[in-house]
Amino acid sequence: MNQLAQVPSSAAPDVDFTPIRATPFVPLDPKLIPARAWLYGRHLIRRNVSVTVAPGGVGKSSLTMVQALELASGQSLLGHWNAGPLRVWLINLEDERCELERRLAAAMKHHRVSSDEIGDRLFVDTGREQELILAEQIRDHVQLNMALIECLAAEIRERGIDVLIIDPFVSSHRVNEMDNGKIDLVAKEWIRLAEQTGCAIELVHHTRKLNGVEASSDSSRGASSLVNAARSARVLQRLSDEELADAGVAADGRSYFSVKRDKANLAGAGGRETYRTVSVDLGQGDQVGVVEVWKKPGLFDGFGPQDLQKVQEAIDGRDLRYSDQAGVNWAGHTIAAILGLSPEKDKRRIKKFIEAWLREGALQKVQKKNPNGKESPVLEVGEWARE
Repeated sequence: MNQLAQVPSSAAPDVDFTPIRATPFVPLDPKLIPARAWLYGRHLIRRNVSVTVAPGGVGKSSLTMVQALELASGQSLLGHWNAGPLRVWLINLEDERCELERRLAAAMKHHRVSSDEIGDRLFVDTGREQELILAEQIRDHVQLNMALIECLAAEIRERGIDVLIIDPFVSSHRVNEMDNGKIDLVAKEWIRLAEQTGCAIELVHHTRKLNGVEASSDSSRGASSLVNAARSARVLQRLSDEELADAGVAADGRSYFSVKRDKANLAGAGGRETYRTVSVDLGQGDQVGVVEVWKKPGLFDGFGPQDLQKVQEAIDGRDLRYSDQAGVNWAGHTIAAILGLSPEKDKRRIKKFIEAWLREGALQKVQKKNPNGKESPVLEVGEWARE
């Protein structure tokens, strides 16, 4: 039977009290201070806890699976530096083992990772087979499962685990997730485990309901003390329809998301990275989503000076209107026909083309009288493009 240590949410028990002493500070030569032991970019670091926050269904589990393969193989599958090959323990507390095997097999197939490249460095477990409840709430008290904690520590040491991934955090405890004191106690126990074993721990967490608001690490579900206790927190956000339209993506936007490290105590906040989920055929009837890097194309990717020249020739002398409110007289219809775009689906991108060409002088906006005597802005050719 698991041993449970009952801990009041407001204070530590008297039996564990140790007198606190003041330690004199002795300045050291900076060169003698060990460098921070980063394991994955500036997100995972030994003896510390990091948090990944995301709305449901965006791709956080798929992302962490690919990253587990990166760390175990030592490869940079998503473009991040890692200290691998490392020993990684992935504990998914929601899915059945067969589903985890499907997703990992699909990721290995898509990213061309062989079994030999992983070796014996990846460990995968599911909460459906082995329950992992670090703490429970009994009335207003938190009970830490000390037997489980000690077992985790022993297994991490015996297996030489470098990175432990818990997905999701909410399934690793049974305390009031809105209570900062209680969640802080659970988070500090994860930190203590990381400190004692020398591994890096990643806790995967959900956001609260966003109602259209952009996600951040502060959007994490429940008490804020989990993110506050982490040394690094990053957030996943589905890309907006507008951003995808600007990039000329006419696909299901649910497949595209960004990752931003917006809480970093030991390094500067990171930039924004973009990914997408692609479907991989396992060859036995299953299609499985796998995360890969997605580089947002530049505005004019796929088009060159010859295309601009064709656009200029098509609008020259026709007094096509600048405003998209002009109906069939809008210049965007002609531009779309020349470039093989849709004036409806690609309207935002076409309008950006026009603005860029105006700034560069390839087009000019001038006022012309309509048959009704009113003036409206039309487009004329400025400096002709040259191939």
